Amino acid sequence: MAKRQKKSDETRKSAQPEVKSFSRPQPQGKPASKARAEMTEVVLPQDSNPLGYILGGRVMHLVDIAAAIAAHRHSNSYVVTASVDYLDFRNPVRIGDLIILKSQVNRVFNTSMEVGVKVFSENVLTGERKHTTSAYVTFVAIDEKTGKRKAAPQLLVRTAEEKRRYREALGRRKIRLAHRYKQSFQNTSF
Repeated sequence: MAKRQKKSDETRKSAQPEVKSFSRPQPQGKPASKARAEMTEVVLPQDSNPLGYILGGRVMHLVDIAAAIAAHRHSNSYVVTASVDYLDFRNPVRIGDLIILKSQVNRVFNTSMEVGVKVFSENVLTGERKHTTSAYVTFVAIDEKTGKRKAAPQLLVRTAEEKRRYREALGRRKIRLAHRYKQSFQNTSF
């Protein structure tokens, strides 16, 4: 008797139409792990100053490129540089060293994205690595047809490190916007 009851319950369940839940839609976005880039180059004499170290302007150029690649990967669109919060030069990079740039989107703010970049030097003979430069660069996603701003996918953060970067990016954005607002209304002369 119990077997018949169980079988008829299963038959009834399979005959009922499937009810779809209309709870919250899945978040539209991409994981932070897919919004990264890494570049490596050898520092050559044409990129150096008379002391044998890479030019700061060359490092700035490479930082912008590495950050843009991470922003492109995340937004799947053209991007333009909107701001650089700061560039911090900690250690020099010598001719013949490798320069390694690691970038990651930290947070998305509708059309803009903050990208963090860390730069390292690596001695090719010893393998010693040094943290040489850090920067935060803001990009704006651009629609390829209209040339106007477009929304970027939200950033899905999962690890503790990604969550920390996401949280701290909001504080830096507030400072950036306050500084921009202050600058636009000051009467400055040079």
